[in-house]
Amino acid sequence: MEQQTTEGKVLDSIERAKLGIKVFSMSFDEAEEVIDEYVSEGGYDPASVELFKDQLATQRFIQHKGAELVSTGGEIMRLVVGALARNMSKASAPSEEGDKEY
Repeated sequence: MEQQTTEGKVLDSIERAKLGIKVFSMSFDEAEEVIDEYVSEGGYDPASVELFKDQLATQRFIQHKGAELVSTGGEIMRLVVGALARNMSKASAPSEEGDKEY
């Protein structure tokens, strides 16, 4: 098994954590600029930088899909509660036949 050689130093886990915190609330484009600026000074291996960017993009995708799921779940709950409320009001309303005295 051949060992791959890198063209620079690898972006280690502490640096990824620091960068992750720094770019947490930024858009992906802004985050990518900050990452590029950080690694431009240090001679980092491009493959490790691209891996970090891919991980960041995957995280953003998961967050986006999670938000969609929460929104869809909220819409489903709203429809279910509305249907239950309508059915309960129909069940508790007195019927015209039940009001007649014989």
